Amino acid sequence: MLAFILRRIFQSIVVLLCVGVIAFALFRLVGDPVNQIVSIDTPYEQRMQIRKELGLDDPAIVQFGRYLAKAARFDFGISYQFRQPVASLIGERMPATLELTFVAALFSLVIGIPMGVFTALRRRSFLSGVFMTVSLIGVSLPTFLIAILLRYIFSVQLGWLPSFGRGQVVQLGWWSTGLLTASGLKALILPSITLGLFQMTLIMRLVRAEMLEVLRTDYIKFARARGLSDRAVHFGHALKNTLVPVITIAGLQLGSIIAFALITEYVFQWPGMGALFLGAVQNVDIPVMAAYLLLVSFIFVVVNLVVDVLYAVVDPRLRANLQAA
Repeated sequence: MLAFILRRIFQSIVVLLCVGVIAFALFRLVGDPVNQIVSIDTPYEQRMQIRKELGLDDPAIVQFGRYLAKAARFDFGISYQFRQPVASLIGERMPATLELTFVAALFSLVIGIPMGVFTALRRRSFLSGVFMTVSLIGVSLPTFLIAILLRYIFSVQLGWLPSFGRGQVVQLGWWSTGLLTASGLKALILPSITLGLFQMTLIMRLVRAEMLEVLRTDYIKFARARGLSDRAVHFGHALKNTLVPVITIAGLQLGSIIAFALITEYVFQWPGMGALFLGAVQNVDIPVMAAYLLLVSFIFVVVNLVVDVLYAVVDPRLRANLQAA
């Protein structure tokens, strides 16, 4: 088991190094950073002085090593657009993104798992057909279109929920949260549903397929032959084994939610990291773009590592294979 974890950690470090190369390449491929910092009328001597201060005249391998060392300390440089440290800009917007993704992930799990179990156990019911139709809509429609439809129905037509912004937030040290205010909770509903709908339908279909597969296995037939009730068979035996692959998918989708929250943040004007990244793309703010790429990749790698370890813990077959190896 320890060898398995160490191997996964080594693979994660290799992935982060590859992403670091891509992030560093942005500075060298997308124009001259000095042109983004100074005006067009800046004298040549001053430009050369700035290049020397930034270390742009050093060999590429030296610049890359210096960049990785600073990134490991969460020092991503100064934003070209805001003239502020990138770490502080991301730190201000990270609570909004993480709060939105947490609520969206919770929504997808709390709604998706029961719907998947119900559609597996009551395949021919009317409500099961409704759930399958909803899942098709969630899988087929793009995120931005779902966001626009929800805003039009619940904000413009009905006026029940706000159409943009985060609402009132409360500061808990450096962390800001809208979960403790009424306007913050209302502002979370539409973007969290938009962001979590695709994940919810994916989890629902996965649980349904796995549940149907497990119900056909021999040990479930043996449990029924022992005279166990349907409730004990379905929830004591079948569901427990169904949720094993769900751990992997749910963990991977958590990283996807954080990475692709930028579309939802843009539509609902949510003040998170995604909106900051889109603004950086529009203004060619390379330090912000590179920092966002590194941060999202780091989250993906950590989530994957945790999922691999959890999978090995909950699945006895994988543990047996690891011990045999």
